[in-house]
Amino acid sequence: MAINRRDFLKIAGITTLAGIGGAVGVNLITNKGIEAAQYLEDPKSLKGKRWGIAIDISKFNTPESYQKVIDACHTIHNVPLINNPKEEIKWIWTESYEHTFSSHEYANPYIKEALKKKPFLVLCNHCDNPPCVRVCPTKATFKRKSDGIVMMDMHRCIGCRFCMAGCPYGARSFNWRDPRPYIKKQNPEFPTRMKGVVEKCTLCYERIAIGLKPACVEASNGAMVFGDLNDPNSDIRKVLASNYSIRRKPELGTTPCVFYIIGG
Repeated sequence: MAINRRDFLKIAGITTLAGIGGAVGVNLITNKGIEAAQYLEDPKSLKGKRWGIAIDISKFNTPESYQKVIDACHTIHNVPLINNPKEEIKWIWTESYEHTFSSHEYANPYIKEALKKKPFLVLCNHCDNPPCVRVCPTKATFKRKSDGIVMMDMHRCIGCRFCMAGCPYGARSFNWRDPRPYIKKQNPEFPTRMKGVVEKCTLCYERIAIGLKPACVEASNGAMVFGDLNDPNSDIRKVLASNYSIRRKPELGTTPCVFYIIGG
């Protein structure tokens, strides 16, 4: 059953206020409708205190491997395809090493040339200390207390773009025009946006709520690892403990929760 954006965000807001990482509310969107929602925790929901993603760049070797991940995210979240760099909407995309790790380039100009030539997947870092949250005047962007996801309530967004100025990673996009005509095939289970609002990756909180990993992780064939950074026994902690990884612009103190594995 398709719903509008206001009703979707109403459920998301209530489950957030309840302090639960996963909620039947999201599941009921497609099964029983708003009226029947009990806002109880879904027993299938993934449990975690601080979600994060580790990206193993050695496992991305073809343009198709990157595109598969991007398409998985953009398709289910109704991200429009606007072929204009000034107006494009992106939740996850690729950047060069120089643009992804500008501070690392400065710190180590002698890093492997092969590494410098690779594209890197980038997305919202869901920081521990997100500057975008601090500058939003309407709290349309906020950090969920239950699991640390930096959320977007696009119904409350007034389009001031302060969050875009505050984000040092360029992880947010602004809808300069109605995005709906640029959605190739609309997913009725996720709300579409409108002109004048900002949007970004929300770490697939609606999938986590019903026991599924983020779409990008699922489509990566093991190249991306998702898990609870606060759990030493989680998959992501095990991967990070056994491999060398870096984060984007760590010197800014935002504490990103997206890691890039660049060596064993």
